[in-house]
This record gives sequence, structure tokens and C-alpha cells, in this order.
Amino acid sequence: MRDADYCSDPKQVQIFAGVPEALRRLKANGFKLIIITNQSGIGRGFFSIDQYHAVEAEVIRQLGDNLIDATYFCPDLPDRPSSCRKPAPGMILEAARDHHVDLTRSFLIGDKEIDAECGRHAGVRTIRVQTGFQRDTTGSIADWVAPNLVDATKIIVDLVNE
Repeated sequence: MRDADYCSDPKQVQIFAGVPEALRRLKANGFKLIIITNQSGIGRGFFSIDQYHAVEAEVIRQLGDNLIDATYFCPDLPDRPSSCRKPAPGMILEAARDHHVDLTRSFLIGDKEIDAECGRHAGVRTIRVQTGFQRDTTGSIADWVAPNLVDATKIIVDLVNE
């Protein structure tokens, strides 16, 4: 989805071209698709949990039915200790428990360095995509860098089909 500061309106949701098809390709290769997201806008009082859920529902609608297995969000503020807020691995670990996910065979795709850090902390392989506000990936700790989610999907599918 195109980055929008503190997205609280479903009308702001814009899924990148090719993303639903790329996610279906991952699903066809046996992957569970789980969204994890920091949502400090809730903790800051910029929008409510209900508004977040409306945005989440629009994301899922635009991606297509039965594609996303689960979503996890953390409303915690960045300047306070948190076990769920990325880069902490809490949401990944919770999702792995809830959905019986083998983290050693999993990938985290994200558009921020904090996503790569989170994935590393959880013991998953990471792919940094260059589609968000932080497009410069120089010095990234991610295992791979891809221009977008379509190319990230190709990396994953090529690896699992070696």
C-alpha cells in the first residue's frame, strides 16, 4: 500500500499495481500471508481502533478475499518500551504461535529498516522493498533488497523452488 502518514481513512488506501497477483503467487506456493503493522496513530489519539479496522478492511478488500490469513497491529508509541512495536518481534512471534508458522522458513517483506530489524529479531529472512518513504536502502541489514513487492515475491518463489 502507498505510504500515508497515519492513514485513518479507507479512501486513502492505494494498493500498488501487481500486489494482489504477487500475493496470490506466494499463497499458491504454500505461504501464509500475515500483515504486521505499527499504528502509533492510535496511541497518539490521531485515530481510533475502529478507524484503523476500517482501513484494514479496505486493504483486505482491495487485495482480494481469502488472501490475507491474519493481521496484527501495535498501537504503542515509539518512545515507550513495547514488546509488540517493531523492531521488537512480538507481533511476528504471536502470529507464529497463533498460525503455526515455522519462522525458519518465513520471510518478512517491509519498506522500512525497522521492518528488517524486526525480522532479524524474530529469526526470519527479510526483504526490504523500495516503495515507501525510506527508499534509500544503502546499508540495510535486510537479506535482500527489491524495488517492489512483485520482485520480492520472485526472490522468495525462486528460493523455495531451488
